[in-house]
Amino acid sequence: MIGRGLPNGKEMRLLIAGNWKMNGLSGALDEVRAVVAALKACPASVDVLICPPATLIGPVGAEAGATVAVGGQDCHPKPSGAFTGDIAAEMLRDAGASWTIVGHSERRQYHGETDELVAAKTLAGWRAGLKVIICIGETEAERVAGREEAVVDRQLATSVPDGSTASNMAIAYEPVWAIGTGRTPTNDDIGRMHAHIRAVLVKRFGAAGQAIDILYGGSVNPRNACEILAVKDVGGALVGGASLKAADFLAIIGAAPAA
Repeated sequence: MIGRGLPNGKEMRLLIAGNWKMNGLSGALDEVRAVVAALKACPASVDVLICPPATLIGPVGAEAGATVAVGGQDCHPKPSGAFTGDIAAEMLRDAGASWTIVGHSERRQYHGETDELVAAKTLAGWRAGLKVIICIGETEAERVAGREEAVVDRQLATSVPDGSTASNMAIAYEPVWAIGTGRTPTNDDIGRMHAHIRAVLVKRFGAAGQAIDILYGGSVNPRNACEILAVKDVGGALVGGASLKAADFLAIIGAAPAA
């Protein structure tokens, strides 16, 4: 994947995004400071994003400056209203976020989120001026049944709104059975699924679909990042637990091949 070119000859930068999930108190800002200091001393050839809990978006943004982008982990479809405990995309933007994640498998599994709701949240993110990472991926039962492509096709068709481009969204392919388990698909499996997703995006969006980043997520760590990030059509990584420690996250960032 070295030299990932677009049809117009321009190069694409990988996106390495950290999803802290429901982890992180104010002391975790030390990890952000360490990441920022390392990247200032030795700038990476990738784009780096941290998605902390909503309580830390402002503080992380203050530490990150222009070195690291900051994102939310979810948003409500509406800009305001009587939705206790929810957070609007506009609130994320106001707090300093430039991205948000939607449709993570944990939201789909534990909160019953549908493809249609994920699409509505994506539109909300765009409304607020945020870029959006849309998560898709099959369960272990679906993979065993040989339905992984059908599941991904349905999610792409229904979760991804019209008007999607590389400038407003990215796809994160996260096989549900690999998230937080330490298990990952083989590199060949990752390559096949990313190639399939790319083909679906190009068929629907044409040249714009060729440029959309397709991140891989699911137990990415410093030991496997180099091989995963070198797989064709892998446009970066959505990193979970390994993004909580600066040393691990920086090792993954450093594993990305040069453009």
